[in-house]
Amino acid sequence: MEKMFNVNGVCIPGLHYMVDLKDRLDAIKAMVDAGQYFAINKARQYGKTTTLRALAGYLKDDYIVISLDFQRMSSADFASESAFVNGLAREILRKVRRMERVSGQVKTELSELSENTNTKVRMADLFDCFSDWCGQSAVPVVLLIDEVDTASDNQVFLDFLAQLRADYLDRMELPTFQSVILASVYDIRNMRHKLRREKEHKRNSPWNVSARFPVDMSFSAVEIVGMLNEYEADRGTGMDVGMIADLIYAYTSGYPYLVSALCKYIDEELYVSDSDVAWTKAGVLEAVKHLICEKNPLFESLIEKLNDYPEMREMIYLLLFQGQTIAYSADDYAMDILLMFGFIRVEHETIQMANRIFETRLYNYFLTLPAVQNGEMYRLALRSKNQFIQNGQLDMEQILAGFVEHFNDIYGDRDMRFAEEEGRRYFMLYLKPIINGTGNYYVEARTRNQERTDLIIDYLGMQYIIEMKIWRGKSYNERGEKQLVEYLDHYHLQKGYMLSFSFNKTKETGLKEIRLGDKILIEAVV
Repeated sequence: MEKMFNVNGVCIPGLHYMVDLKDRLDAIKAMVDAGQYFAINKARQYGKTTTLRALAGYLKDDYIVISLDFQRMSSADFASESAFVNGLAREILRKVRRMERVSGQVKTELSELSENTNTKVRMADLFDCFSDWCGQSAVPVVLLIDEVDTASDNQVFLDFLAQLRADYLDRMELPTFQSVILASVYDIRNMRHKLRREKEHKRNSPWNVSARFPVDMSFSAVEIVGMLNEYEADRGTGMDVGMIADLIYAYTSGYPYLVSALCKYIDEELYVSDSDVAWTKAGVLEAVKHLICEKNPLFESLIEKLNDYPEMREMIYLLLFQGQTIAYSADDYAMDILLMFGFIRVEHETIQMANRIFETRLYNYFLTLPAVQNGEMYRLALRSKNQFIQNGQLDMEQILAGFVEHFNDIYGDRDMRFAEEEGRRYFMLYLKPIINGTGNYYVEARTRNQERTDLIIDYLGMQYIIEMKIWRGKSYNERGEKQLVEYLDHYHLQKGYMLSFSFNKTKETGLKEIRLGDKILIEAVV
């Protein structure tokens, strides 16, 4: 069977192209060897189930591994303590029935617990079975449980965690599991996230013995290279593997689902229709454009969180459009939710969007709200769109000239604070209908601040860099010109653009051309 890139469910080595998991499996095994109990809390579609499946196989020579998925247990299994004991014993028995290293006595005890309908059967009975099993087993036992979100707001499950904690604390006197690993999106050490706001928050999870999980689950550029090398060995596309891997990483920051989704689209759509373009820079950019416009559960979850939590929405808006530096606080509820779901990352003690794809999706969201599209700037750009595209490419000078004219006409009498807070948003709004459906843009995070933002536009394989900034005087402007030249060198471009929002009474609005060495800068002043 021909391998493919997979974005649905667990990845299987014989069927799917995958990154090499050995380094992270080694790191997790070291935690198991040390007898640690821990949780793998990662965002949706981040490879948790794939990692757990691989880990079960990786540990099987040294341990008896019981790998469970709480999605296999129904709501009835959590209705009472006795029902939970029945259901969990049944699932464990199903896993160990054919394991020769598990004794017949243990299997008999599990069978009795799974079939015992006596309402007096207790959690303690199940843990007595666990203790007897771990005490007489020649091989240590490891328990893996996936999808614990299914039960994390259920009191019976909390009782189960409490018993696990108690046995862990008494492990020197009472035999118990070598290690317990739980996987979920929500951090079960703080149950408040799983509950709706109108419900009482449950804090201080009874599983506070959980060790910190330091393993990076995202894909590195090197790991993406390894996956693409395997693909290239099968297909022989002639791609520049290193360049393609770096480009995919630049847009995804290694978010597993996004990496696989881009590769899958290039392989199954672009490679079929145009093999010469598919695995090139233009092909990756086309895949990015497709993914950003796609409707999928990951993006729906992102927008849902912003709609449910206005404070998150405000935080993201300030970060994206005003370049505010937002310090990370581990105690901030909105930040905690965004971080837990993988939508932001912490860098130098400040929050940043997790990757360019999430960022662009959110720019599109904010800039395509009905109230925004009904605004005058959006309608003027849409009406003038044809004059801004020449021979299939953007005429960036005409776009800047049109923006200067329209912005001055509509907002020229506003104060400086308006330009600082809204100017860059209005330029992005002006661009949106011009490139919509054909190109995308994103902000270079390293330059995003309240004074300067570098906007990179991808359009039909071409890139354009526009530095947007607030005018702070001639010397500051000259520094900006120098920084833009350095940035053009990084992107191997000869021409760049500057958009300055100035409130100098003697300013000259309009466009001018500046030559610095072999670079051409087109500066527009509003």
